[in-house]
Amino acid sequence: MRIEEEILQKSFKSEYHKLAVNIIFTHGWLTSLQRGFFDKFSITVNQYNILRILRGQHPNPISINLLKERMLDKMSDTSRLVERLRAKGLVERKICKNDRRKSDVKVTSKGLELLSKLEPIDLEVERTLKALSNDEAEKLNNLLDKMRG
Repeated sequence: MRIEEEILQKSFKSEYHKLAVNIIFTHGWLTSLQRGFFDKFSITVNQYNILRILRGQHPNPISINLLKERMLDKMSDTSRLVERLRAKGLVERKICKNDRRKSDVKVTSKGLELLSKLEPIDLEVERTLKALSNDEAEKLNNLLDKMRG
């Protein structure tokens, strides 16, 4: 559906204004799709992002600072998110041996098990995005990369 119909707005100041609104709206739409799935497992989109980063590093730990750098949402309070995951038994957090001011974090077996249960969300998102052809998806990725430049 066209953005004009989605938000009931007939016109925009410019195509660039329309693009900004469309990107923000689409982000919300995609996040809402994910949130509905994650709520069943009592985690958030940002917690899922942390678990995926940690799975990529597994079995090695990663620092909170490196986690924050790799997060999709750079404004997240990474320490708070990690603490909530730790309280659920999904991650371990230990003081770094080399620098006691830092914490090392790694995913637990319970966290890995949860990630395997969450795999259908990736398939659902991909299925939804397949409204675009592979070539269109590649072109859109290139355009978004160019825009962030």
